[in-house]
Amino acid sequence: MKTAPLTLYGYWRSSAAYRLRIALNLKGLDYEQVAVNLKAGEQTTEAWLAQQPQGLVPVLKHGSQALVQSPAIVEWIEETWPEPALLPSAPADRAIVRGWAAVIGCDIHPLQNLRVLKAAAALDGQGMDSMKAWAQRWMVPGLRALNDMVRTAKRPGDFLWGEHPGLAEVYLVPQLYNARRWGVDVEEFPTLLAADIAARALPAFIDAAPENQPDAEAG
Repeated sequence: MKTAPLTLYGYWRSSAAYRLRIALNLKGLDYEQVAVNLKAGEQTTEAWLAQQPQGLVPVLKHGSQALVQSPAIVEWIEETWPEPALLPSAPADRAIVRGWAAVIGCDIHPLQNLRVLKAAAALDGQGMDSMKAWAQRWMVPGLRALNDMVRTAKRPGDFLWGEHPGLAEVYLVPQLYNARRWGVDVEEFPTLLAADIAARALPAFIDAAPENQPDAEAG
């Protein structure tokens, strides 16, 4: 049976869209990309709000079905194409890995989303300096705690949970990309950094990297 086409609407530097590119690549799935230029404000247009009323990316279209919110979409991808698995087989182990992903997806990333950073900058009028300070304020303790969690429960292997990248790296690699962008010293998180380096050497992650996207800006 022919599979309905996949179309990913996103932005090259959106970490939520970055997650989906990684997940799709790890599954070996073909997909088309359509850029929504957040810098130019395309997410606020009437046409985009008709698709995503929050004015956010990404959206993944599967045929005529449009899916929103990257955590739900990643879980849908995992359920629809279960091999290669992004999660461990045991329920307790899956809960641990989902918990690590949630540290990023629920606690760290929402506080350094573009619209939140812009709001933080507007509060004191310091612009980019305020955005950087705000991003670091929430990323550093969150990543420090996650590094401790992983170090305590880590399985042998190059990745956060063993020998193969999975859901944890789907969230980790985009978050460390953002951390570097905002001047966070990622050397402080050696367990996370080791998995990030191992993952970014793989084709699925190289192809998903922001700088390798069709809409990437130079510099």
